[in-house]
Amino acid sequence: MDSTIDKIIAKMPKSLSGKEFTYCPGCHHGIVHRLIAEVIDELGIAGKTLMVAPVGCSVFAYEFFDLDGTVAPHGRAPAVATGMKRAMPDRIVFTYQGDGDLASIGTAEIVHAANRGENITTIFINNAVYGMTGGQMAPTTLLGQKTTTTPYGRSAKANGYPIRMSEMLATLEGSAYVERVMVTTPQNVIKAKRAIKKAFEVQIKNLGFSMVEVLSTCPTNWGLTPIEAMKWLEEKMTKQYPLGIYVDRTKEAE
Repeated sequence: MDSTIDKIIAKMPKSLSGKEFTYCPGCHHGIVHRLIAEVIDELGIAGKTLMVAPVGCSVFAYEFFDLDGTVAPHGRAPAVATGMKRAMPDRIVFTYQGDGDLASIGTAEIVHAANRGENITTIFINNAVYGMTGGQMAPTTLLGQKTTTTPYGRSAKANGYPIRMSEMLATLEGSAYVERVMVTTPQNVIKAKRAIKKAFEVQIKNLGFSMVEVLSTCPTNWGLTPIEAMKWLEEKMTKQYPLGIYVDRTKEAE
């Protein structure tokens, strides 16, 4: 008998707490959580990694990761992470933030943390809407997209344009690595994990600020099924938010 059938080919990462995810069906938070945990395990940094989760759906992250960390006020995760990293430079510090948090009330914090080249890592979940508080328009909401506060669709004249955070932060000299990914297919999941791992390695090498933006679905607030939401993300969101690496200064440091 072939003994290979008895081999374990997949198991829960040690850096996850084991608690069942409570995110809505079709939400991508769980996928991203697992990728982060896998990367932390593979890099062997669980014992010295600190997490900062602010307000929003991301606030539940502390229940699902078996890591030390804290919860920050809305938008202030980069400031809290900066203090933690400067006080304990030997630790690996990352923030886990949504678009309503990072691109709205937390715009100043993320911009200046990146501009200062703070040696922290940010995982940015962009689902183009305020997920936890009822589906209101976010800074990343697409033009024409309907939300609870834009029932006729987002208007550029009334609401401004969607903010492309990766493109903006990539212009700052303190940003060492910024990439946008998604997790809609196995191939994209592999690419996303590679980007997350690269971002943590940037911090380990003390190269400066790193961020991975993950385009994510929010079927509940989009009013779509999980399958419809995946299709909408791929067809609509990627046009406004193209995937790819927006800055990679790691080669300059080699």
